[in-house]
Amino acid sequence: MANEQNKTTKTNIQTRHPLEPLSLSEIELTVNVLKKQSDKVTPTTRFVSITLHEAPKEKILNKSNEKISREADVILFDNGTNSCYEAHVSLENEGHLISFEHIPNVQPTMTVDEQVECEQAVLRSVEFQELIRKHYGIDDVNRVMVDIWSSGYFGQEEERTRRLARPLCFVRSDPTDNGYTHPIEGLRPVVDLNLMEVIRIEIYNHYPIPYLNFNYTADRVGKVRDDIRPLDIIQPEGPSFQINGNQVSWQKWSFVVGFTMREGLVLHHLTYDNRSVLYRAGLSEMVVPYGDPAEQQARKNAFDCGEYGVGCCTNSLELGCDCLGYIKYFDANMCTSRGELLVIKNAICLHEEDVGILWKHTDRRLNNPEVRRSRRLVISSIATIENYEYGFFW
Repeated sequence: MANEQNKTTKTNIQTRHPLEPLSLSEIELTVNVLKKQSDKVTPTTRFVSITLHEAPKEKILNKSNEKISREADVILFDNGTNSCYEAHVSLENEGHLISFEHIPNVQPTMTVDEQVECEQAVLRSVEFQELIRKHYGIDDVNRVMVDIWSSGYFGQEEERTRRLARPLCFVRSDPTDNGYTHPIEGLRPVVDLNLMEVIRIEIYNHYPIPYLNFNYTADRVGKVRDDIRPLDIIQPEGPSFQINGNQVSWQKWSFVVGFTMREGLVLHHLTYDNRSVLYRAGLSEMVVPYGDPAEQQARKNAFDCGEYGVGCCTNSLELGCDCLGYIKYFDANMCTSRGELLVIKNAICLHEEDVGILWKHTDRRLNNPEVRRSRRLVISSIATIENYEYGFFW
């Protein structure tokens, strides 16, 4: 088991870096500022994302004592009017709204709440229940699992005027079964996410459901390997890195650990020996073009970052040994689509690794070997988007 630590190695808390992610209190302030604008935030409005408004690069790199104000960027979507908005909020003092702009003809990221609500909408559809019973003999709708999928735009007018999803459905033999091995290929429900209702179900060829089981959990696969013994990595004097808030220093390196609801793990302002190396490192997009021309598959083209939000789907590493050694975890602060505070505990892992010999030489005349071992610092995060795991290791 990893030696899990979640405390700073520095007791002297210094000035907060302007690129550190929003705190829970800042997210709460942002929500409150916007909710006071009754004409802009209604009961049908969803908070898609709330993220730090990153100050201009020139201000960050400028060594002057100028105070950089804390601000937030917000994406909202009103299901009642099918409208997307971008807001800019100042977090200074009591907070105030800087700008609020309608962005026409776009659909922002589908929220985690919508993913859950979409599945419920499909399962409660009487038409869907009748079709799975008629075509596949499935009487218990609770055995069906539904994964939300973006409809995309393929030239149809409804795709521009409605917030649509075309979920993929699977069936489990029991609640712990790996449903992805049993796809329901012949049915594609289409869901209006504004109404949260199934508006139609597309029927394709009567493809049989494959019922061969491929479960992967340790308690289902039977015997697992027992020929390796436990491996413990200990650092009795603690790690070589130092933490101040979300600022990390290690050897001659320094950087800020960030996080956004869209991108997940982001690194800011990486320097080596006070020289700038990389200003911002993050995932711009994860495109998965399936390229299957089959009629029921042709629309599958996922933009996992922009359509589903890698940050929103990030794992909590608290319950597993995702890293070994002395570990520093960072939480991810977010909110639900209704503006309620949401924390992903231990969303980011920081630890050191020994990676073998970096350099070695032996002078045969002196018989005096010299060895330098290689040490690296790893910042990692893992996101699960339905049937896909994305591991990010910097």
